[in-house]
This record gives sequence, structure tokens and C-alpha cells, in this order.
Amino acid sequence: MADTRLVQSRYRLLDLIGRGGMGEVWRARDESLGRQVAVKCLKPLGSQHDQSFTRVLRERFRREARVAASLQHRGVTVVHDFGEDEGVLFLVMELLDGRNLSQLLEDNEQHPLPVPDVVDIAEQVADALGYTHRQGIVHRDLKPANIMRLTDGTVKICDFGIARLGRDIGFTSRLTGTGIAMGTPHYMSPEQISGGQVDHRSDLYSLGCVLYEIATGAPPFDLDDTWGVLVGHRDTEPEPPRTRRAELPGFFDRVVLDLLAKAPAERPADAGDLRRRIVTGRTGEQHRPGGRALPLAPSVPGVRPGSGLPDWTRGMTTGHKAVGGLPAIPAPDHGAALTGVWTTAFGTRHLTGHVEESSAGSERPTPAPELLSVLAGRHGAGLDLGRLGRWEEAGEVHREVAAERERVLGPDHPDTLASRYEVGFSLARTGRHQDALREFGRVARGREDVLGADHPDTLAARQETAYVLGQLGRHAEAHQVYAAVLASRERSMGPDHPDTLRCRHNLAVNLSRLGRPEDSCRVAREVASTRARVLGADHPDTLATRYEVGYALGRLGRWTEALRTYQEVVRGRVRSLGPDHPDTLAARYEVGIGLGRLGRSAEALELYRALVGDRTRVGGHADPETLRARHGLGVNLGRLARWEEALAEARDVCAIRERVLGPDHPDTLVSRREVAVGLGWLGRWDEALARYRQVADTREHALGADHPDTLAARDDEAHCLEQVGRGVEAAELHRRAAALREAPEGPPHGPERTASGHT
Repeated sequence: MADTRLVQSRYRLLDLIGRGGMGEVWRARDESLGRQVAVKCLKPLGSQHDQSFTRVLRERFRREARVAASLQHRGVTVVHDFGEDEGVLFLVMELLDGRNLSQLLEDNEQHPLPVPDVVDIAEQVADALGYTHRQGIVHRDLKPANIMRLTDGTVKICDFGIARLGRDIGFTSRLTGTGIAMGTPHYMSPEQISGGQVDHRSDLYSLGCVLYEIATGAPPFDLDDTWGVLVGHRDTEPEPPRTRRAELPGFFDRVVLDLLAKAPAERPADAGDLRRRIVTGRTGEQHRPGGRALPLAPSVPGVRPGSGLPDWTRGMTTGHKAVGGLPAIPAPDHGAALTGVWTTAFGTRHLTGHVEESSAGSERPTPAPELLSVLAGRHGAGLDLGRLGRWEEAGEVHREVAAERERVLGPDHPDTLASRYEVGFSLARTGRHQDALREFGRVARGREDVLGADHPDTLAARQETAYVLGQLGRHAEAHQVYAAVLASRERSMGPDHPDTLRCRHNLAVNLSRLGRPEDSCRVAREVASTRARVLGADHPDTLATRYEVGYALGRLGRWTEALRTYQEVVRGRVRSLGPDHPDTLAARYEVGIGLGRLGRSAEALELYRALVGDRTRVGGHADPETLRARHGLGVNLGRLARWEEALAEARDVCAIRERVLGPDHPDTLVSRREVAVGLGWLGRWDEALARYRQVADTREHALGADHPDTLAARDDEAHCLEQVGRGVEAAELHRRAAALREAPEGPPHGPERTASGHT
């Protein structure tokens, strides 16, 4: 592709129009039809070794490109063709002669556009959105940079389907822990920010933000901190546009404020309704012609839009509003074609004009920007692999990038430490918790030296250290780290900051593992209440904490309250995540636990039958969560004295778990014990004894003789010995177990929480 400058033997690349986070845009000639086109070449997808990963991304690209190519409307950029050439994905689009709205604002020195132009743009965009929404397609990323004003006055929306593609492939900024996209939040709807369901009315809200900006010169919530912008969208009523620019017509003021309604139901019903209101207002109300608008009146000292936002929103960065077009670029080297530097969206710091000192004190040559860009791209590819759950491959990518960054930047450079952090994250997700602990400890120490003890990145590494300590059963140590990080977060960020709340949530979980369910329940209730106020009642983070409240209530034996809490979580997750989301299904499992504990086994049985069907449909018959649901079904068959069916179910689940998870996996042992329970209830005690002993021996080998799960298995074995008339052996086994229970207590044990909450 780079040698011939001819894409798929058809599109000859002529001039590099621009370069951005997703790749390059070229003016090209379609040799077959003899017409000028634009060719958008997306960035390479990552390492050639990640074949399965790139296959998934290519399929997503083809799906979204087909969506874009299916749209035929004068207000939507036409996509002529798409494909792949030598590993680079490309789109062929109509070549537009004009400027996007960001560029027009920049050309106008950020002064608002003339009123007639603003109203005309509003009408044309509404018409185009009406068409796309009727096709069942939502843009999801409407902003000034995605709306073009051609030289003949036509307005076109760009990048339908491509915005979602960018999120899939990972070209946009990484999500925060709360799942909120933190790239350019000025045009996001409240439901996008809260993680709720997004439909065509989200596009209408984003359009309201765009119209507000081109009409007044600034978006409705133009703050200097990201969370301030996001909370402004969600909680603060926008200042009417006419208070910033009196010449705007009254109907336009009302239309924009209606578009910016917090609740989707309070916005115009659809884009067609919006267009009718604009046309009616345009013809029924006179407004003077614009021309170049005057600058906005100076703001009142000490007052800023959205001033009622919480204190924790201050001091956080927004990145940049979507102003200005593609950055200025040097004249392209046509011989190099697409082999030039691919710009990235990962914020790599380019070290130019100086020589860096290495940690040893010697001079370190300034690394080439091209190398830093390549490393940033590979780092992004590793993040994408992690998002797809391919943690082993992600870890390999991050290890390679970390080694190269350490060589060219030094071991304590923030970018090197960022790669090390991701190495630790991958290790933790693949069960290598001791290695992850070592990696996170190294990152935490490096970040503290470079960034300071209270820097958010330092605290993030320390918090992951606490998480891994918990996974290793070292809950007392984890508690100390969580408590120290929480104190730092409250001091530096405030008690209501999402990262502070996440730390308190983790502290609540760890308190439960420490055997302090009362404290866990209290802290979790406080966090859930605050998250509901800050993020919303149905935000996934709020519901995750309410899930923990339910778990703590169950540990306390308060099953009626626990059941009610889990049922509320299920309803909230159905609304915010959908009925088939793994977290929704996990909460349904816990509802079944609660029903069973309250003696409502017939209801639990029906719930688990439905859950098994949904889990099988979503994850397959051998998925661990499908098997966990089948286990719950078998348990409740036993509670209803249907022991033949219960035994058959337990045996089948046990056999699949042995094959999929291994014979010594904790879930396999739980199923093997359930087989023994069924055999015992059917009077087949000799067979049951062999199963119980096998479970106890395996747990002793894996967990130790004094682990609570091992001791419970030995009690099962002793009970079985009594049933077969071997009372002396049973008494000796009880005595040994009692002695182990009375031994000095070490670190708390207990089964780790699964995705469903219980083993």
C-alpha cells in the first residue's frame, strides 16, 4: 500500500487532508469512475501476533461501515466503499468542500455564528437526524467537528457508525473506572453519562449542546474540569442562550432549552417534531440578519455557569472541546504514503528540544516521537485486548511495551509505570496474584517518588495492591491499605468523588471477608446512598454497592431484607444494563439464594430454570456461570425432596466442571459434595463416604488442614462415618477438627466471592 500509493488497485492517494486520532484522511482519485473521493485510512489494529483480536475488530469495522454505507440522504456524508488493504482498514467517502462547525467557530475567533446560519444549520441537521433515526440508527457522538457546512450551504453529518467503531477498537480515550468516556464530555447526554439506555433522544440532547455553542460561542457547561461538565449535564439547568446573546429569536431559545431537558421524555419527541418547530418559528418570528457577532459580555466576577456543582468537580481536566479542525500537518511525502507517523489518542508526552536525565544520572537521548507514538499505539492495543477479556495476550503486549519504555524513557517515567500498572492488572486477572502484588508494589513506589503520595495514579496503584492482597486471603493487610488510601482520597479529592467512593466500596467488601458483616453492611449502605445522590439510583456503580449490601445482609441472616435488596438490584440492572447483562444475571442468582434461604424453594427452582436457559443462551452450556445456575437448580430440587433428579443434575454439573475447570477447582469440589449429599439422602452412604473423603482430602491439600472449608468437609465425612456405623472413627475425626478450630487464629479464610456473589 505504501509503495504503490494505490488502495486496492483503485483509489490513488493524492493529498493528505488531515490526520487525527483514528488515522489519516486523503484526497484521492477513484481510477475506475474518474472522480475525486476522500479515503479515511484507520490506524493499524495492533500487533500482527494478535490474530484473533484483529479478526474481531475487522468484523466490527465491516458491520459499522455497512451501517454508514446504507445511509442515503443529502444531510449525511455518503460512504462509497470500504475494505482492507495490507492490514489497514479504509473507508471511501464523498469528498466534501467546506468546513466543519468547529472550524467555522475557530475561523470566527470563537464568536458565535450569524443567527440565520445557526437556524439554518439547526433545521438541516434535524432533517438529517430524522432520516437516520427512522432507519433505527443513533449517532451517539454528535459534536461540532462531526457536522460539515459545505460552500453551497448544505449541512452534512459525518462519521455515522464510525464513532461507535472508534470506541470498539479503542481509538477514543480509555474509560474511567465508572465507565464514563472522559474524552470530550461537552456534548454528552445525561443518560450517556449515567450509563443508561441511549436512544435517538440522546442525539437530540447532543444537538442542543452543538446549537448552544454555535449560537453563543461556548457549550452550555463550559467548565475547566471534567466532572464539573458531566455533573452540569446531569444536575444543572443551563443558562438560556438569549441571556448570553439577546439577538437570538425567542423560539430558538425555547427549542434549545427543550433539547437540553435532563429527562429524555421531556425533549422533543423526535427529530421530525424538532424540524417542524424550527420551520414554524422561522416563518412566524422575525429576527435581524447576523453577520459577525459581537463578543460575549464578560462574566460576573466569581460566578461561573453551573456554580452549584459539588466541590469535588473542581480541579479536574476536560481535555479539549471539539473546536478546530484537523491539526496542521506538513506537506506529505507521497513516496511514503501511509507509512508516516500515526497519531495516537493516548496522550504520549513527546520529549523534544532537550535531553532527559536517566535515573542513574547519566544523559538519556531524547527518544524519537515516532517511537513514542508506536509504543502508545501498542499500549492501546494491550488495553483493547483486556477489554475483550484476553488477559494473557494483553499481559504479553504490556510487558513488551514496559521493557521498551523503560529502555528509552527510564524505569520511573510515568509512561513506563503506566505500562507496569497494566502488567499487574493482567496478572491479577489471570490469577497470578503474588506476581501482581509485586508489580503493583513497584508501581506504587515509583509513582510516589515521581508524582507524590496523594497523586491519583499513586493511589490507584496502592488500591490495586489492596485488592490483590484480598485475593491472596491477606484481608487484614488489605484493610490497612484500603483505609490509608481512603484517607488520602478523602483529603485530596473529597468524600463524594467517584474514586473515593470506589475505595470505600472495596473497603466494605473487604470488611465482609474479615468477618465483620455489620461494619460491611453499614459502610456499603453509606456508599450506596452517596452514589445514588451523585451518580443516580440506577447507575451501575450504585447498584454494585447495593448488591454488596444484600450480601452483607445475607451474612447476617437477615434474608428477607437481603432478598428485597437483590430484587431491587435486578430491576435497576434491567433498566440500566439490560436483562442479559452478566451483572443482571448475577443478581438474579442471588435472588434465588434468598428464596431458598427463606424456604421458598419452589419459587427458587423456577427462577433457576429460567436462569439456566438465559445463561446457556448467552454464554453456552459449559460456561461457569451456567453451571453455577444449574448447581442452584439441583440444590433446590433436593430441598423439595426430589433427590433422584437432584443427584442426576449434580453429577452432570460435576462432570462438566471437571472437564472445563479441572478436578480440584473449588466449584468442582462443591459439585462433588452435592453428589455426596444426594447419595446420602438416597441411603447410599458408602458411596457418599468416598465422595466426602475425596472432597476433604483435596481441600486439605489445597487450603490447609485448618481452613474452614476443609473442616466443614471433615465434618461431612464424620457424619457419613456415623451413618455407616463407624462411630469411633467419626468421634476421632470430630475431635481432630475441634482441636484445629481452637488453634490460634491466623488470617481470616473463607471462599472468595464469585461473579454471582456466593460459591
